[in-house]
Amino acid sequence: MLITEVNKMRFKEFIRLFGNVIESCPLVAATVWSDLPVRNLESLQTSIEEFVDQLSSAGKVGMLRCLPDLAGRLAAAGQMSDDSKLEQKAAGLDDLTPSEKSQINSLNKRYKDKFGFPFVICARENKKDAILKGLAQRLNNEKDQEIRIGVSEVKKICWLRLTSIVSTKSSL
Repeated sequence: MLITEVNKMRFKEFIRLFGNVIESCPLVAATVWSDLPVRNLESLQTSIEEFVDQLSSAGKVGMLRCLPDLAGRLAAAGQMSDDSKLEQKAAGLDDLTPSEKSQINSLNKRYKDKFGFPFVICARENKKDAILKGLAQRLNNEKDQEIRIGVSEVKKICWLRLTSIVSTKSSL
């Protein structure tokens, strides 16, 4: 799809297509629709990032809470979004050994208990070993640091999802 096509989209069509670029947060797409027309895909990403950056700490935590646990209950039940399924599969999280599954479930629980939101990492940029290591290491961080890291990872995920929808070569 070209950015010129995006710029012509009606509100509901835009929400349908872009409502999950940040997992389960169609409000982001609903808000940035008002910024159309945009010059290129980078401009659309900037609008999304500016919206996210202006959220309060509680708003950012709320956004992070919308993401699924990596290889968690929703994955086991087949209830993740198509985007999340593909991303976790690309990282090898659909092919965990019983020991790895136990380890990630334990780390996910500890992380969520400590920070109040799931561990967020751009799965498409990592493989399962790096994810397990990162999850264990980041448990040592402070909550404010994890909010910043989580938001940064959400922005990476968002960019990759946008590039799977809109051509990066298109601009006005």
